[in-house]
Amino acid sequence: MDSHRQHLSRGFNWLGGATIIAKIIDFSTILVVLLFLTKEQVGIASLVVSIGMIIEAFDGLGTADALVQAPSVSRLQLDTLFWFIVGAALVVAALTLLAAPWIAVIYGAAGMATYFLAIAAKQPLVAAAVIPLAVMNRNLQFERIAIVNVCATFGAAMTRFGLAIAGAGAWALVAGYTASGLFLLLGASLASPFKPRLRFHMPAIAPLLHFGIRAGTSNIVEQVFKNVDYLLIGWFYGPAPLAIYLVAFEVAMEPAMAIGTLVNRTALPVFAKIAAMKDQLSQALIWSVGRIATLVAPLMMGLILVANPLMALLHDGQGHSYAAAALPLKLLAGAALLRVISQILYPLMMATGRPGSAARLSAATLILLTMGIAAAGLSFPAKNGIIAVSVVWFSVYPVLIIWGIRHLRAHWNIRAADFLQVFGVPAAGICALAGMVEIGRLFIPSGDLKIQTGLVLAAAALTYAGLFLRTRYRRPMPAM
Repeated sequence: MDSHRQHLSRGFNWLGGATIIAKIIDFSTILVVLLFLTKEQVGIASLVVSIGMIIEAFDGLGTADALVQAPSVSRLQLDTLFWFIVGAALVVAALTLLAAPWIAVIYGAAGMATYFLAIAAKQPLVAAAVIPLAVMNRNLQFERIAIVNVCATFGAAMTRFGLAIAGAGAWALVAGYTASGLFLLLGASLASPFKPRLRFHMPAIAPLLHFGIRAGTSNIVEQVFKNVDYLLIGWFYGPAPLAIYLVAFEVAMEPAMAIGTLVNRTALPVFAKIAAMKDQLSQALIWSVGRIATLVAPLMMGLILVANPLMALLHDGQGHSYAAAALPLKLLAGAALLRVISQILYPLMMATGRPGSAARLSAATLILLTMGIAAAGLSFPAKNGIIAVSVVWFSVYPVLIIWGIRHLRAHWNIRAADFLQVFGVPAAGICALAGMVEIGRLFIPSGDLKIQTGLVLAAAALTYAGLFLRTRYRRPMPAM
């Protein structure tokens, strides 16, 4: 029988590989799309998509997490839950259309309300995919989930890319976001076919809803705090400055957020199976943190080193540079590493039946972030304000990590010292990457931005190749 660590490793490898492929597809197509859009169009679209992500968090009301952690699930529960989730999504879609004109008035953006047609259309698509995805996650079918995610990302990216070239403007980003829901549903339905029966018995899903509402609250708060910076920056400074911040944030945070999603999907079902065994749970948690740091730390260092030339190379549809995003990118890259490490607390709390603790942690993060960004918006003009918001991100997560360490010690007797050993490899990777770049700059002095960017990319590739070889050929760990 596979060990729990092997399940975690298999999940990280499959979902991690899928995440890398998806992010390469996303990143490359978004860079191309930016060439066809003005900063104002990018800013408007990012506001709409950010609000859409918050709305989407209501889909399923946390029942996907409830399904994963439940000891057993009957077919009647699955059928009832499907119709409940889809019905709730249709209600959410209707409320979205009703609220769209008011949102447009708040931001003073003419025509913004029309884009919410696409946001409303996505809700039932995502809702219909909840059951197939949760069943695959519950059964640890990481390979299928990985393939579905990559295909959905590719389909959305091609939609976005084609519309941008066709001159669709902000619709390219908004429609691409909606298309991801369609392709996710198609992929999930093929990978894990589920044909709901026409029956509904509310008492059957009462236990799942009880857990799901608490978990859903955490997810909703999580999505609000993930997007509150876009909403506040758009309100304080307008679409064009938001576009500059968006580029820095997407480049720095998206890879880390993708790995955070990978952590949640992989760790939650495994943690749930060993929730009653503290020693095994502690070992799995520490191993997961080490893998996260190894995946993220060198990447963030690479982004810090490449920030100046990369942002100077990037231009919008009017030929204006995104060079102002370089410093925010460096700050956000550091914050991203801290953020993704802290996120391991969420699947741990969910798997051990503590969704309320996860909700409180999300709420605390939201409050700290919102207060900091609001203070920055009230105190600084747009140029310095974007930098100040990036500093807020960098300042919030050390506080949360300290709280997390205290929480782990109090409930699972896990000390900070227990994690120190797993940070040796990522620290070595950071040093190797920085060293290669500095040596390369001595022998290849060039003012060419493309050469500078290529040097960092090559050093990052060598660093990850070395980390991969070390992982592959090191002595296997004993099974838990």
